[in-house]
Amino acid sequence: MSRIVVKVGSSSLSSAEGGLDGQRVDALVDALAAGRERGDEIVLVSSGAIAAGLAPLSLPRRPRDLATQQAAASVGQGALIARYAQRFAQHGLVVGQVLLTADDVTRRSHYRNAYQTFARLLELGVVPIVNENDTVATSEIRFGDNDRLAALVSHLVHADLLVLLSDVDGLYDGDPRREGAAIVSDVHGEADIAELDIVRPSASAIGTGGMVTKIEAARIATGAGIPVVLTAAPRAAAALEGQPVGTRFHPTGRRRPTRLLWLAHASNTKGAVHLDAGAVRALTVRKASLLPAGITGVTGTFVAGDPVDLVGPDAVVIARGIVNYDSAELPSLLGRSTRDLAAELGAEYEREVVHRDDMMVI
Repeated sequence: MSRIVVKVGSSSLSSAEGGLDGQRVDALVDALAAGRERGDEIVLVSSGAIAAGLAPLSLPRRPRDLATQQAAASVGQGALIARYAQRFAQHGLVVGQVLLTADDVTRRSHYRNAYQTFARLLELGVVPIVNENDTVATSEIRFGDNDRLAALVSHLVHADLLVLLSDVDGLYDGDPRREGAAIVSDVHGEADIAELDIVRPSASAIGTGGMVTKIEAARIATGAGIPVVLTAAPRAAAALEGQPVGTRFHPTGRRRPTRLLWLAHASNTKGAVHLDAGAVRALTVRKASLLPAGITGVTGTFVAGDPVDLVGPDAVVIARGIVNYDSAELPSLLGRSTRDLAAELGAEYEREVVHRDDMMVI
């Protein structure tokens, strides 16, 4: 049995007019249900809520402003999940909706709850259907695209495989619309894609992703030890069966603690803590926690529990971490030892600014 995360984009679920294409949804569900019948566990990360809301709201195209996108998502999410539920029910399967924001999974208690929810749904035989919570997400706490969300979810649920379904059948060594372009069947690392022209948006007017976001998603997943298959949505069944379709990205790293991966890739930092050279060495070489003595300055506004950038003397971000102090508190503590702070201000000031377990060196 394998645990597989499947991501499908809006362009693969939408009609030429921009609304939800029921036949495409049904074909995808049938392929996923076949995987379930073989014994695989399936988690579906599905775009399409905004696209599904266009027709009911008489919108001719995807709106550009966040408020109208959220309105369309509010209307479309119900229609999308209803269609999924109806088709999966024909295969005797129950679906569960999971809506996430980036903020849900960068804080300690939230990410643990997310994992427990997925684990219980899969234990109960449910097919989780995941989407970014477009209705409430702000520009500051958005994942930005469902490709990246799918890569992070694949790590969160300990997936054995991530399948990215697109409107193209793989990664090409050039523009696939031009004669002579060839598909890249295997990617083993950065060297295999370094010379490729991948900075092209999706051809769809509905979706937000493109090949760049899929490459980034593959980079996140494979860097955490999870193989990735990129192929066209009509080839979903073949991909789930293990057939050699599309492009396969092979693992380049090992699995890391889940929350730290979210911290590195899913969080937008609230500010920055600037370090001296000694603190940089302590964090990167000795894997130590960050103490007030090594801090030279603070920028931005944040509170304890927020993600922040840790910046070296050369202005390069060397790590991200969950800070234990408010930005208003830190300036009076800079350059001082925790022992002195505890003696003057109390034992609560003996804590680290960022604990090493809450830090991801970049």
